[in-house]
Amino acid sequence: MRRELELKIWIFTACIVLMGLVVLYSAAYQNARVSIKVFYDQLYCAGFGFTLMYLISRVNYRRFYDIAYIVYAIMMILLFLVLIKGRYALGAQRWFSFAGITFQPSEIAKLGMILALGRYFSQRRPTFKFGTKSNSKALWNHLLAPLFITAVPMLFIFKQPDLGTAILIFGIFFIMTYASGIEMKFLGGFSALCLAAAPFMWHILKPYQRDRLLVFLNPNIDPLGAGYTIIQSKIALGSGQFFGKGWLSGTQNQLNFLPEQHTDFIFSVVGEEWGFLGSMLLLLAYGGLIYTGLKIAEQVNDKFGTQVAVGIVGILALQVIINMGMVMGLFPVVGITLPMISYGRTSFMIFMIMMGFLLSLSKRRTVF
Repeated sequence: MRRELELKIWIFTACIVLMGLVVLYSAAYQNARVSIKVFYDQLYCAGFGFTLMYLISRVNYRRFYDIAYIVYAIMMILLFLVLIKGRYALGAQRWFSFAGITFQPSEIAKLGMILALGRYFSQRRPTFKFGTKSNSKALWNHLLAPLFITAVPMLFIFKQPDLGTAILIFGIFFIMTYASGIEMKFLGGFSALCLAAAPFMWHILKPYQRDRLLVFLNPNIDPLGAGYTIIQSKIALGSGQFFGKGWLSGTQNQLNFLPEQHTDFIFSVVGEEWGFLGSMLLLLAYGGLIYTGLKIAEQVNDKFGTQVAVGIVGILALQVIINMGMVMGLFPVVGITLPMISYGRTSFMIFMIMMGFLLSLSKRRTVF
């Protein structure tokens, strides 16, 4: 069973990465905005990523328990420094450039949060009981303290600004809090409080973020501005029909009508050139990877390992759902990439590292 789970992780990951490279080549082939070099860059990252995935799979995951808070501290320093000395591009200050290499600390924060929350929750058991005096202490230990651990990096990421990644970081907190065993009545009450506070967030959003929300409700209010991308995305997806137009034959993609087709909106290229059939094959590969990750989480006899596995599966599922929903017009545009498909060195490498963690967890299911 262990070997079977490991093999599935390798197969599903390889299928996703391979399809990503094929689609990325098409997205950059005649792209007037980016060079074909992005494909070769991603190809090199794939080779290095699979190597790193293998190496991490050979390391006992319990070693990362010991350094979880150190990784969190380094992550916080990077998130703070990027606001001061980070490279400014595309209206945001999210990147560091060092020796010709650009990386994004907010992507590293995903892994840092999973490790930190995994260690925190592994040391505690939820003890909520209505009508007891210990409720205030339990509320702090099992909800408010991990929320504080999450809220600080969320604030730094939101200030870059990067609303999409901030939402994902909160999603990690929510999923891992649920997996810790907290009673749903408490988590449900917290969720209701967050929903009630959501309308007040409107006033702290950037103007372009407000435009994206308005365009989500009606893309036609600004068809040549904020609504242009989502309109072109829907046209690309719909025009692919069942079998697609064929590789390198998508008109919205090849004629550069579709903005950001190599990053956030690469799923539009999948839909246009590979159609419903290709989109479903990609979705099945993601689904297989997520299901296998859950099976690993279920079989690990160690709370830290279970929490890390749930966090990895959760962030993967969230990012896939939000990106695909965004491209189809089901969610507002929040600038989230499609894992291991979209171009992006840091995002790609972080997910390959996460797959290595799943392999390590499948090899060592107990601390004994």
